[in-house]
Amino acid sequence: MATAGDPASLPPSASPFSSNGALESVPFSSGNPRIEETRGVVLLHPDPPAAASSSSSHLPVGRKPRVCVPAVPNHMTYADFCRFCGAFVPHMLEMRIVRIDGAEDQYSVLIKFDTLSSTDSFYKHFNGKRFSSLEGDVSRVRFVEDVHYTQLIEHAHSSVTSLAEQPNCPVCLERLDQDPGGILTTICNHSFHCSCISKWTDSSCPVRSDILSS
Repeated sequence: MATAGDPASLPPSASPFSSNGALESVPFSSGNPRIEETRGVVLLHPDPPAAASSSSSHLPVGRKPRVCVPAVPNHMTYADFCRFCGAFVPHMLEMRIVRIDGAEDQYSVLIKFDTLSSTDSFYKHFNGKRFSSLEGDVSRVRFVEDVHYTQLIEHAHSSVTSLAEQPNCPVCLERLDQDPGGILTTICNHSFHCSCISKWTDSSCPVRSDILSS
């Protein structure tokens, strides 16, 4: 039976990334499905009209400094995505990598910015931009109203390297809250300084190298 806040109790979407209607509820998950998995729902604003690329007046009223970049191709590493975001990375307080239900061979990124101005600029710069000049995949940016974490599923003993037990970046060993460049949380729920993960050259998590390839 669905309870308040469960994905089943929220309005269903026609497809994972449809842009019809008002707020759209999109189920997501993160974590290692074999050990501990976090599930939730992200509430997305509809896509603004094309004119929004040049005018803030067409962006959602009351929007927050949060966006979702859905359907990032899996071959893009975390470092690739950080490089793609370029000069906007210092304005990102948090980046969280998640799996959107029904979207195969892709991951999505939930991003929280320092200011609404930075968020709007990111939207205008990256919505509709190709991830690479060598491929046809195009970046989409959706404004996020809210994120609800609805369920924590433990399939085995929890990882001893969870953020609650390890408040330091596993790469540089410095505290996560001491880098102004923001924090990136991988799809397996390990957190790093963005500046550290941007130097990681493959598609795996530095702590658990088997998640994205599994």
